[in-house]
Amino acid sequence: MAGADAFARDGGADLAGLEAGLDALESTHKVRTPLRRILTGTVMPPVIAVALVLAVWQALISFHIVDDPVKLPAPAAVWRVLRDAWLKGELLGYIWTSVSRGLLGFLLALAIGTPLGLLVARARFVRAAIGPVLSGLQSLPSVAWVPPAVIWLGLNNRMMYAVVLLGAVPSIANGLVSGVDQVPPLFLRAGRTLGATGLRGTWHITLPAALPGYVAGLKQGWAFSWRSLMAAEIIASFPDLGVGLGQLLENGRNAGDSAMVFEAIVLILVVGIAVDLLIFSPLERWVLRSRGLLVRS
Repeated sequence: MAGADAFARDGGADLAGLEAGLDALESTHKVRTPLRRILTGTVMPPVIAVALVLAVWQALISFHIVDDPVKLPAPAAVWRVLRDAWLKGELLGYIWTSVSRGLLGFLLALAIGTPLGLLVARARFVRAAIGPVLSGLQSLPSVAWVPPAVIWLGLNNRMMYAVVLLGAVPSIANGLVSGVDQVPPLFLRAGRTLGATGLRGTWHITLPAALPGYVAGLKQGWAFSWRSLMAAEIIASFPDLGVGLGQLLENGRNAGDSAMVFEAIVLILVVGIAVDLLIFSPLERWVLRSRGLLVRS
């Protein structure tokens, strides 16, 4: 009897130790990342890549591989154009005109694409009717929407937002559909068992479980909306619309000023990279970390 009690005590201690070990493995310790690691792992790689691109660009000019400055201006010429636009107070205006349109259009696309994606994902008849249309719209080039949008709405900001919506909504909806399709059925059954049905189940079970696919759709939707906006600004240029980055690119082409053209290209790239680094990359890391898929070493 005493031996049985001792065995029970030892077994209980072992079980408690095992549980403590598992808890320790599952727990995540928030450790501040050293500044040196941030610089070497996050900041330096893109800086080095940009430096290499600039070096190759300058080499093409210095070694007279490209002699015509109309075809390829020197980096210094593009820098002078950027500096002059900054000193004149025009640079931020170019950026803000396009960014404000892009963000507002994307938010409208988010408000439309999210419920549409949920409806397509959960209603079999709606998926059969609209699903192929969404996939077809997603593959349609953004520039194709500019002429009909101009005909329907005229040369105004509503036309710009319509082009952005048509470019972004299919990607957002399809991303959410893909995320919902990958939700394990066990999650849905557990939610129904706990009373999470209808809108409550969608909010507390479906959407959180579908976040990886949804975030991927948001990222792609922004890329499509930004490209759609640039196409609209290039094709449907009008003085009353203001000068955005696409209009700046078209102005440089009309003037035969390659430095202005490359100025617009650089600014378009910078805005796209900045939005990804400041919004979507942190959002992706948060989603992955919340699921234990991203562990800091």
